[in-house]
Amino acid sequence: MLLQRVITALVLLAILLPALFYPWSVPFTGLVLVLIGAAAWEWGRLNGLGNGAALGVTLVCLVLCAVSWQLGMVQTPSPLLWLMAGPAWVLAGGWLLRLGVAGWPAIPRPVRLLGGLLALWLAWLAVAQARAIGINFLLSVLVLVWAADIAAYFAGRAFGLRFTKTRLAPAISPGKSWEGVWGGMAGVCLLALAWAVADFRLQADVPSLYTRLARHGWWLALIGVLFLAAMSVVGDLIESLIKRSAGVKDSSHLLPGHGGVLDRVDALLPTLPLAMMLASLSPP
Repeated sequence: MLLQRVITALVLLAILLPALFYPWSVPFTGLVLVLIGAAAWEWGRLNGLGNGAALGVTLVCLVLCAVSWQLGMVQTPSPLLWLMAGPAWVLAGGWLLRLGVAGWPAIPRPVRLLGGLLALWLAWLAVAQARAIGINFLLSVLVLVWAADIAAYFAGRAFGLRFTKTRLAPAISPGKSWEGVWGGMAGVCLLALAWAVADFRLQADVPSLYTRLARHGWWLALIGVLFLAAMSVVGDLIESLIKRSAGVKDSSHLLPGHGGVLDRVDALLPTLPLAMMLASLSPP
């Protein structure tokens, strides 16, 4: 299993990294669109659709993204969209976690499908606009989520249940502890500090998200990264809730050793639009 995970990760990096650092943003934006399309197929399957109907969900998602691209939304800042999408994600995330595993099937399937499509479209558009801003900015958002996940894993392994004695969400994801959450937040704070200092010293042409926030006050940067780290946990828990309701361990087997695309991007779905919202509120 570990060898499979490593091989899959290396293949993905070999495809994505050259596209990310290519001077023209179109190859990377297109590759992310393919991944979002795969995630849309998984979303359809998780909501009880057959392969044919799930492919229809993929088609709708791809058309929505393509039309947005054609209309120039990738290159045009959308502050109003992100100011609406951010609070919507916070409210929807809290509501879904309150409903729990048993409450998910009670939501009408068309509403679930539409909500997933909107979440995937917003994530794709956020990635595309972040890449248009600059590689340093986009990477600062992506690495924040990855750092939060890695730090949470090691903190949970080392200190899980040692202090709080209760799990984060036992009915949704029994393996997660509050110690892991605090460790993830500590990790992103250290990351943000180091990245912002490096930006200032190297005089980066394109500031990272951390630098943009820090220019308006270090307290704002601290609140911002903690907020994003918390919402990355919400994204992860929501996907766990949905998979538990569907009775599956992984969203699919498209990525050997890793599960599905949704399993890899769940924490990014809320974090990317919210990062764009914070960027809109803190111009460089």
